[in-house]
Amino acid sequence: MIPAPFDYIAAESPAHALDLLDSFGDDAKLLAGGHSLLPMMKLRLAAPAVLIDIGRLTELTGIRAEGHEIVIGAATPHAALAASDLVRADAPLLAHSAGLVGDPQIRHRGTIGGSLAHADPAADLPMALVALGGSVDLLGQGGTRNVPADDFFTGFFETSLDPGELIAAVRVPRRPGAAWGYQKFVRRANDWAIVGVAAIDGRIALANMGPTPLRARAAEQALAEGASVAEAADLAAEGTEPGEDVHAGRDYRRHLARVLTRRALEHRT
Repeated sequence: MIPAPFDYIAAESPAHALDLLDSFGDDAKLLAGGHSLLPMMKLRLAAPAVLIDIGRLTELTGIRAEGHEIVIGAATPHAALAASDLVRADAPLLAHSAGLVGDPQIRHRGTIGGSLAHADPAADLPMALVALGGSVDLLGQGGTRNVPADDFFTGFFETSLDPGELIAAVRVPRRPGAAWGYQKFVRRANDWAIVGVAAIDGRIALANMGPTPLRARAAEQALAEGASVAEAADLAAEGTEPGEDVHAGRDYRRHLARVLTRRALEHRT
């Protein structure tokens, strides 16, 4: 399908992008890699009058260590995350999840900021960021504010981004040597997760078990109280709200959450 007509403007700086967002308001959408937004535009699920391209802004790219955190520019592509020596050493769960996003074309063009802003509850990177206890730097005219990943995702394809803000960077704790597990049940290798699980340092995040990436808090609490992996995994679906579609029913998704949580905890790297 063909998108509705739109104007295209390449932002010259983050400040310019913010000015453009202020000027065009709800008629504008930010474009980085475009692998989430453009398919929605082709299906007429989104019809912005103006696309503001921030994908070429070097200020929004790059990966660096900053104290106890890794700071990742929002326009950094998935392939760079997957290949980064720093990320592979200090946040390998994030590197692994980035390497599972889509196919090579998507990984080389799609960006971490775009994936988080799109907020698909079945996506890899939102689940990984929640499991890691990361956070997001949001830039607006009034400056930058930091929002924990647990609070960033607010609903189905919804986030705590205010109008006129953009994601500037993503922060994840550095945990070299920490054991982690990652499981994703899919029909094909590059599909969205029917159910996904990411686990590290007692935190367990679930994909596609509700309108946002969720913490398996009952399972986390059981582990903290000394329960076995099997006992904790049996609680993984507690408090979840899985949807139902052609791929899986609610009960099957709950079953998958329990099975995949046990695998993620038993086969930590």
